[in-house]
Amino acid sequence: MRTSIATVSLSGSLTEKLTAASRAGFDGVEIFENDLLASPLAPEEIRARCADLGLSIDLYQPMRDMEAVPADVFTANLRRARHKFELMSRLGADTVLVCSSVHPLAVDDDALAAGQLRELAGLAQEFGIRVAYEALAWGRHVSTYEHAWSIVEAADHPALGTCLDSFHILSRGSDPKGIEDIPGEKIFFLQLADAPLLAMDVLQWSRHYRCFPGQGGFDVADLVRRVLHTGYDGPLSLEVFNDVYRQAEAGPTAVDAHRSLLLLQETVGVTTPPAPVVPTGVAFAELLTPDAEPVAAMLGALGFSRTARHRSKPVDLWQQGEARVLVNTGPAGRRDGTSLAAIGLESPDPAGAALRAEALLAPVLPRRRAVADAPLDAVAAPDGTELFFCATDRTELPNWRADFEEMPHESGSGGVRRIDHLALVQPWHQFDEAALFHRSVLGLHAQESVDVADPYGLMRSRAVTNADGSVRIALSVGAAPTDDTVHAQHIALATDDVVTAARRFREAGGRVLPIPANYYDDLAARFEFAEGELETYRELGILYDRDAYGEFRHCYTRTVGRVFFELVQRDGGYRGYGAQNAPVRLAAQHTVTGG
Repeated sequence: MRTSIATVSLSGSLTEKLTAASRAGFDGVEIFENDLLASPLAPEEIRARCADLGLSIDLYQPMRDMEAVPADVFTANLRRARHKFELMSRLGADTVLVCSSVHPLAVDDDALAAGQLRELAGLAQEFGIRVAYEALAWGRHVSTYEHAWSIVEAADHPALGTCLDSFHILSRGSDPKGIEDIPGEKIFFLQLADAPLLAMDVLQWSRHYRCFPGQGGFDVADLVRRVLHTGYDGPLSLEVFNDVYRQAEAGPTAVDAHRSLLLLQETVGVTTPPAPVVPTGVAFAELLTPDAEPVAAMLGALGFSRTARHRSKPVDLWQQGEARVLVNTGPAGRRDGTSLAAIGLESPDPAGAALRAEALLAPVLPRRRAVADAPLDAVAAPDGTELFFCATDRTELPNWRADFEEMPHESGSGGVRRIDHLALVQPWHQFDEAALFHRSVLGLHAQESVDVADPYGLMRSRAVTNADGSVRIALSVGAAPTDDTVHAQHIALATDDVVTAARRFREAGGRVLPIPANYYDDLAARFEFAEGELETYRELGILYDRDAYGEFRHCYTRTVGRVFFELVQRDGGYRGYGAQNAPVRLAAQHTVTGG
């Protein structure tokens, strides 16, 4: 299906918005009136610009407070409408959105509303324009799509139809089943938006918290299926009012928006892109650093051994059990200090995973490699982290391990078995985009978002995981995004005995994050422990949590650059990440770094 986006959904000037929409792959746009009024370009120039970019102008919006008003007000409305229809003719737009009235003089009179809309449609028809009537969720007298459709049906004019908006319908809890009773040819336009499920005034909810389909709590896919069942053949168009999107760069936001529509079309069965190839494990985590010494000291204390070196690049492989960490001292590491730059994901079909990524607007990254290097596909996550699709130890496929020469080493003895999860801090404006990316491109399941108290505000966190938990990525955005020491990335390492692992780490010269005594006093109040157990946790900085499935014990290292490590012990099927303890950890990191 054709895709469209309202210019109000993106930041910047109208020209910047149009360029971003075109580059992201949209077929058309809705021109928001304020964007046109603020543009130095004449309507004819905007029309030509859209044509050059391959964009149709699918809608001009909004026209407000037109119907069910006193005669003198309606006369003024018709004068205003004539001017707008002349402008639309210059612009090349053939459909106008009319919102249900919120005018203080509007009356609750469906017959009057239908008559005035009929007259408006007659005027529009003279210009070759259609009128799409939409029920605002906060409309003065018309606030549901059923009510708006009944007025359109009563008006009975060929140039008058309805516009359906998923936010206005689903925010009120309306049943979308009735959409199937509307003839498809009378649905002139479909606007789509998702939203988090919030208990607040619907107008404020609408104006500030809409998001792209798949990023909120609405069942947008069900509504779209019902619309398509009517025979509707117009575009799927996004109209999203969101404070974050209005401040973020238009280009990436447009890509995120288009990706959401591609996933939506797949969900409702309109398209069949390459199927998701869900990763089955973590092959490696790659650290980029200007100075390998402190990273090597940290890994050595954790029980890792340097087992191999890349044949053509300054990259060392450190390993313990099935946990592998690459340490890259290439030139790029000198810019930002130590950071988690890449993740290798075990994939049952690396080529298929790359095709899926490309289909959902995550193009495969160019990679400099020597002739003998394994041809690995990689894509960039929204935060810039490179994701490699790997087939470790599978002889029938290229193996990244073949690029490394083994080095003499002793086996690690820190008790680490594998990488339990990776925690990635997102740019403040890409948190929702990151969750949708990992869900749509990688086929991971997104868990519920949680808010964690930070000493300087709130930190949002949301985990994405595969079915058996062999791949877990915790996405977060912090209250102090410029504080790289506290809001750093981290690698969590799984162990069967965190007490022994923490003690070995400390004895090897490692420093654990000190946890306040008040935390352990609270633990003693909330849980019963075996004799001496709590004292051991206090000594080693170990934190504790439990859920309905099991127990969780974990501790943290100090930070190196923008990275720290976590030792974790899951018992009995514990499913979380110790979110209960995150405020304590964040406060402790602030204290250690002098925050």
